[in-house]
Amino acid sequence: MAPEPLIAPHSPALDPAVTKAIAHRYLESGAQQFDITNEAFEQIVGAVLVRYAASGSTEEQLQLIDTLRVEELVLARACSAGHERAWEVFLTRFRPALYETAYRLSSNEATARELAGELYGDLYGVERKSKLDSYMGRGSLEGWLRTVLAQRCVDRWRGYAKTVSLEERVEAGESFAAPAEAASSQPDPRVGTAVRQALSELQSDDRYILAAYYLDQRTLAAIARTVGVHESTISRRLERLTANLRKRVRKCLQEAGLGAHQCDEILNDLDVRDLNVDVAGQLRQEPVTKSFYNKDQT
Repeated sequence: MAPEPLIAPHSPALDPAVTKAIAHRYLESGAQQFDITNEAFEQIVGAVLVRYAASGSTEEQLQLIDTLRVEELVLARACSAGHERAWEVFLTRFRPALYETAYRLSSNEATARELAGELYGDLYGVERKSKLDSYMGRGSLEGWLRTVLAQRCVDRWRGYAKTVSLEERVEAGESFAAPAEAASSQPDPRVGTAVRQALSELQSDDRYILAAYYLDQRTLAAIARTVGVHESTISRRLERLTANLRKRVRKCLQEAGLGAHQCDEILNDLDVRDLNVDVAGQLRQEPVTKSFYNKDQT
């Protein structure tokens, strides 16, 4: 399903040079996979130009077009229109990061899932206008989503509304301010021991996936091609792996004598870079095998 036209009928005609630049970016946007035509893409980008450069010169409009994150922009519009393939790509790419953000904001698994679920409800726009329509491609979609999620968390607990809309602040380049971190202290040595223990219990295929995604920053699609599964399988596996690692580290800390509340505080502020743990070395112990394909098809 292609998105509805996003540029008003009375919008000014585009300069031929601008139209040509939009057509060039269409080829690299991946819009075809979501059934977005060249004409629909021109309307999508045209709406951005109307909002941010309607009175600008042709040169300024060309500069804006050149800096747009068109791949993420068309993904957002296709999701807003209810395109199933687009939603599959969206959830595969962003669900793990959004849940991680929700957990860091809430420090509670149940609340994190509620926050993420509420956000998905705001984004899914078949029956109502999707919040994704507010994303204009001027910054990363992941950053925009994190900011929207953080604002939802703030509104949920503090119950106040901003005089300037979140979308305007985000599109103006403002980032959501993170709470000031307390001065770091020397990590408890039991934390490093627990992390090493949890990592040592991972199977070789799991270590490969974690290393490829978090250390090598490979995409889910690239990892999926290597192990011979669909990228959504890798996404689900990553979610389970990170959740299970956290539970295992927590259990090790409790076995070492730490209380449940103390464990949660440590894990909420944990950055393995502060620990004396060779994470990369432990994750790269063995090469990946095709056994992953057989053990994880869910």
